[in-house]
Amino acid sequence: MHLKNYRVDGDGSWKLDRHDPADTDACADKIEARKRLESLRPELVELQRRLYAGNTHGLLIVLQGLDAAGKDGTIRHVLSGVNPQGVHVSSFKVPSAVEAAHDYLWRIHHSTPARGRFNVFNRSHYEDVVAVRVHADKILPEWARQRPNLWDERYEQINNFEKLLVENNIHIIKIYLNISRDEQKRRLQRRLDDPARNWKFSASDLPERALWDQYQVAYEQAFKHTSTDYAPWHIVPSDKKWFRDLVIAELVVKTLRDLNLEYPKADPKMLEKVRVS
Repeated sequence: MHLKNYRVDGDGSWKLDRHDPADTDACADKIEARKRLESLRPELVELQRRLYAGNTHGLLIVLQGLDAAGKDGTIRHVLSGVNPQGVHVSSFKVPSAVEAAHDYLWRIHHSTPARGRFNVFNRSHYEDVVAVRVHADKILPEWARQRPNLWDERYEQINNFEKLLVENNIHIIKIYLNISRDEQKRRLQRRLDDPARNWKFSASDLPERALWDQYQVAYEQAFKHTSTDYAPWHIVPSDKKWFRDLVIAELVVKTLRDLNLEYPKADPKMLEKVRVS
């Protein structure tokens, strides 16, 4: 898997539309992808066990994407089998009155992982430079709208926030689930046609879909300004769910593998003296 192909390098000339949502790299088909994913699962389970036992590193997986991009499905398929004691999923919707009275990162920091754990953000602090930017006239308070460099300030704040996490051994994988407009249409229509999926459809889905171009611009700007060496963005092709899951599993396993995780070593003197009666 050529994971570097999906990484945003921070080059000012980088463009989101250069990434094909239907790309499947060198993977032939769904059957091959599922086999490769299942072959990774035992290693993922073992690495998560070492992370949990070692209690020195944490992992934050940030999932962003437009409606129907597959955030829930990604969590379900990629993390199947890992110890639920060591994983937490946080979803960030419209801020409550208490949250809105604080800075926009206040509620995010509360949900970052402790060392020994990994957390998944189903949407994240990036909503505050994407969705909020698209709906700025309706969402932003007047004092924020008066700041001429608001978005640049927020990009810098986010970079500093993520640097703080990384410097405290909380490693970050940022993933954008990249789907095409046609594929989103198919998925939204399935939600309407299938009674078992009706609950997934929101009245806001269609108005948000009408803002497709504005979201593409907002995401592209966010990626350009917040893909750093310590917390890079990865644009994962997501028209094919089976390939999406494989790429993300590869990313997670590689990140954990590179940490050289080991089980804590017991005191040899204690092992010599203690016997189970």
